[in-house]
Amino acid sequence: MKIDITTLEGESTGSIELDDSIFGLDPREDLIARMVRYQLAKRRAGTHKTLGRSEIWRTGKKLYKQKGTGSARHGSARVPQFRGGGRAFGPVVRSHAHDLPKKVRALALKHALSAKAQDGGIIVWSDARVAEPKTKGLKASFAKLGLLNALIIDGAEPEENFCLAARNIPQIDVLPVQGINVYDILRREKLVLTRAAIDALEARFK
Repeated sequence: MKIDITTLEGESTGSIELDDSIFGLDPREDLIARMVRYQLAKRRAGTHKTLGRSEIWRTGKKLYKQKGTGSARHGSARVPQFRGGGRAFGPVVRSHAHDLPKKVRALALKHALSAKAQDGGIIVWSDARVAEPKTKGLKASFAKLGLLNALIIDGAEPEENFCLAARNIPQIDVLPVQGINVYDILRREKLVLTRAAIDALEARFK
């Protein structure tokens, strides 16, 4: 698959052949959906918590005698039936993460990249650099290019000025190539890859 290489100013600087084993697959929605569920489950805090009957600070003395009152038999006031009692089977602090094989995760990333390429949502830049960390100038450049909602993937270490300029622009994410993931690819309309990012991806999946 051949795609043009452009600059931040929109000028063409040649073209590049993308590896079909990474960008040319027939996208499988089931793999992509599994990976999105895996990512969203893993990032959940899992800090929801309610008090059980053993954690309620309240006397454990029997409320009233067992027989002769005409009322139901009750012992502790900490049981869930009473107002202020413990919650029965309430949520506890836990991890929501589940396992997904490493090969499936790698394949899901390839299919997400292929889906974006199939939709024409991939843009290749020669690099992602700016002279000054000015948000206003970078935002104007993005407006000229029509980039209003994009994920920008650079090499191992994105340029600091570019990251500083882009971090206050809404719906624009900048990540190093190690941080590329299925969920962020899908949630943005455009995927911008630098030459360094493409080289790193192809080396990673060899």
